[in-house]
Amino acid sequence: MPKLPATTPAAEPAAAFAERQALALLAHERLCVLYGAPFRFFSSKDPLSELISAILSHRTRNAESHRAYQQLTAQFPTWEQVRDAPTAAVEAAIRPCTWPEQKAPRLQAILQELTARLDGQLDLHFLADMPVPEARAWLETLPGVGPKTSAATLLFSTLRRPAMPVDSHHHRVAQRLGLIGPKVGTEASHALLEALLPPDWDAQQVYDHHEALMFHGQKCCYFHSPACGRCVLLDVCPTGQQRLGPLPAATQAPDNA
Repeated sequence: MPKLPATTPAAEPAAAFAERQALALLAHERLCVLYGAPFRFFSSKDPLSELISAILSHRTRNAESHRAYQQLTAQFPTWEQVRDAPTAAVEAAIRPCTWPEQKAPRLQAILQELTARLDGQLDLHFLADMPVPEARAWLETLPGVGPKTSAATLLFSTLRRPAMPVDSHHHRVAQRLGLIGPKVGTEASHALLEALLPPDWDAQQVYDHHEALMFHGQKCCYFHSPACGRCVLLDVCPTGQQRLGPLPAATQAPDNA
């Protein structure tokens, strides 16, 4: 069983980690109130179907990846049929998503690998019985499966396991808040950001955290021209304060000196 990387940098002082963790939980609290948590799970797919869906969604808008998934499953009702179909036919079925010429052979390679590993049974429900880190590590040994896809498979599927994916919106908000460094990429951010969450959180709490930060990236913390002036995290966001300048006196703690 492959091992996951350490979730926190060994050199980070405990006080610095505690400060980041407190900020993450404060952001969680405020954003969950703002956007109306708890959020309803959007997917009811089994884990293998969620894995396929997650691969199709990579760098693709939700509407297009959904259309690709629907076309794929309409043309090939079982994953065995997808595995055994001509690659060109699979590519044509998933044409609405980005890079279908890469995703089609990848999907088939994954299904072939699963067939070999699982004695012909294309079923991932056994992941429910594995600790989350081990389940993620197992998934990430499949061709082209990284931390976002492994987490999405476990959290979004009917398994409902507490594994946190990080998309580009979530990553942007976390980076601007200072929860991760400015050079930490999306893939590397998964372990760092998940380590900030309480270890006893269940799937709903992890899902709420991901969705709240994602919504904030979509609705306020835009890639271009973030709306810092109306952000509920402005008082704790170094990026927003740098962009707007010093906060008004009314929003600052009183000076008792």
